[in-house]
Amino acid sequence: MNLIIYLWLFLLIFFSALFSGLTLGLFSLDTTELERKKELGDIRAEKVYRVRSRGNLLLVSLLLGNVAVNSIISIMLGNVAGGVFAAIAATGLIVVFGEIIPQAAFARYALELGARTAWMVEVIIILFYPIAKPMAWILDKVLGEEMRTIWSKRELEHIIRMHEDDPRSEVDRDEERILLGALSFSEKHVDVIMTNRKDVYMLSKSTVLDQKTLYEIREICYTRIPIYSKNQDNIVGILYAKDLIGMAEGKLVKNLMRTHNLVRVSRKRRLDSLLNDMIKAHAHMALVTEKRGKFVGLVTMEDVLEEIIGRDILDEDDG
Repeated sequence: MNLIIYLWLFLLIFFSALFSGLTLGLFSLDTTELERKKELGDIRAEKVYRVRSRGNLLLVSLLLGNVAVNSIISIMLGNVAGGVFAAIAATGLIVVFGEIIPQAAFARYALELGARTAWMVEVIIILFYPIAKPMAWILDKVLGEEMRTIWSKRELEHIIRMHEDDPRSEVDRDEERILLGALSFSEKHVDVIMTNRKDVYMLSKSTVLDQKTLYEIREICYTRIPIYSKNQDNIVGILYAKDLIGMAEGKLVKNLMRTHNLVRVSRKRRLDSLLNDMIKAHAHMALVTEKRGKFVGLVTMEDVLEEIIGRDILDEDDG
């Protein structure tokens, strides 16, 4: 008789450990992360997500099972030993073998153990469903549905840095730099990266493209040159260096400049908005203007890309 009781106690402690470990392990797994891994083809995540997504129903079922099993263990030990010894024995067995050991194991290997025991969890939910479902329904109404995990930009930046620092991660230093640049560039403004007007090479639309002017254009190596009318505050077009290939001397700038797709932005335009404007206009250069259209500088697609990748883009003629 005692042998049968001990066998039952062993079986009950096993289930106590299972309920306790599953409660801690499954609820340490974030549903958003499980869903992402499932969509990326992780079979383990798919199995765990099937039960973890049930939220309060899963929680109530596991807790009901854990409390029921621990109560039976205490009763059986009381019948075998009785008194203070039974209380101490029940507490020791439940705490050590039913709580500490399984929770430590499930906390470290939650996904792996959760995937292996997912079918058992589904059976548990079915067994306790008549009692657990009404309680879970009340919790859903009072507390609401479980919220998806959304990370802030600062949290994402921290996650990326942690991944790059971990030798197990596939994220290398270059990818870290580009990802961090992409996350932060939308918070920056045009005036951070623009070339000020005093450093901009410009031509008047009435300029004659003689040998001297063509030599200057070739030496500065700019592919796009702003063209002004009357004064340098009034930019009216862009001269493309490629349009000068094979051209005879003596032509006027106004006959070669392009006046369409001119993008004008303010100093405080955010870089993500600027990039969208340039893409829509098929433009690689934007004019930075103040009130009444006063020209104060320019910004290029290259400037924006440099801010994203965190590194200067040097061509063959840059020092």
